[in-house]
Amino acid sequence: MKFRVERDALADAVAWTAKSLPNRPSVPVLAGVLLRAGDGGLQVSGFDYEVSSQVTVDLQSEADGAALVSGRLLAEITKALPAKPVEIAAAGAHLELVCGSARFTLPTMPVEDYPTLPEMPGSAGTIDAATFAAAVGQVAIAAGRDETLPMMTGVRLELNGSTLSMLATDRYRLALREIDWRPDDPEVSVNALVPARTLHDTAKALGPIGGDVTLALSQGAAGEGLIGFAGGTRRTTSRLLDGANYPPVRSLFPASHNAEARVSVAALTEVVKRVSLVGGRTTPVLLNFSADGLVVEAGSTEEARASEAMDATFTGEPLTIGFNPQYLVDGLQNIGSALAVFSFVDAFKPAVIAPSAEDGEIIPGYRYLIMPIRVTR
Repeated sequence: MKFRVERDALADAVAWTAKSLPNRPSVPVLAGVLLRAGDGGLQVSGFDYEVSSQVTVDLQSEADGAALVSGRLLAEITKALPAKPVEIAAAGAHLELVCGSARFTLPTMPVEDYPTLPEMPGSAGTIDAATFAAAVGQVAIAAGRDETLPMMTGVRLELNGSTLSMLATDRYRLALREIDWRPDDPEVSVNALVPARTLHDTAKALGPIGGDVTLALSQGAAGEGLIGFAGGTRRTTSRLLDGANYPPVRSLFPASHNAEARVSVAALTEVVKRVSLVGGRTTPVLLNFSADGLVVEAGSTEEARASEAMDATFTGEPLTIGFNPQYLVDGLQNIGSALAVFSFVDAFKPAVIAPSAEDGEIIPGYRYLIMPIRVTR
């Protein structure tokens, strides 16, 4: 194998593929990226039996072939190379990489020991790449990170006709985003639970490419289905999580509310960040709503206290409610509008945050539910 490739294209491809490689692989070859030159392109692939990533890069090939090298090491090297064409050649049990006057020799692993990447499932439909990336970013923040509860670490995709819904919860907050997409089958009705980290990394990589993302899906037994995403020259597959017993989280959204507040997203975000400095990450901030506006308070066990008043439009009986500051900031930063509407039942029931237009109308499509923290004063 011998070829020449542009440095930026190679570095980008290797970085994206290496990002999904396991930190502690069950077998050494799974820590590698597979470089395969042929058919006028270079395929850079990674696979750990759960997630596969593959991207194709243009090259000038002198001899086709394949080599398997440490993914993270190659990613670090290609990122540090000067802005010149890169020449790569396989020589025995080593890979030689030359860029300008920089030369690296890397050990290779047996290509024949590397597992075959799964085939892309059948296409289910397409969606605008930028819309897809934005929606995933709004929802994935609410997914759990506790691996002992794998179901909560996923984002639930609900494909119903031309509407694609995404839901995620860690039991303390819940995010829901609904977007339009173009299904291959107009009558489609299927659900899939995708690992949130994989979905987020994939959407973040495919969003800037533009164009459309193809969503591919195959349903197997519980926890054995496969989902695929393809955009530009990149494709990713991931094994689905077992979502058969996913809780009916939509029912958590209250059917009605007794109080409502409209606030500036940027202003409230900054106030919450400032006021919460006196407490720990989980020390609640208190939001005191009244006809006069909003006062945000926080305090710690060391008796350090902070408060700050800000403008807010509030309707309903005066209300004091406590939230985890990080969960509140996460919701505000991903709401996608300058104004936010808070809907309350009371101080002990979940609150719902939604984006608002300048005229005060709620913008449909995104809702962020956050559980309150009981605070004794």
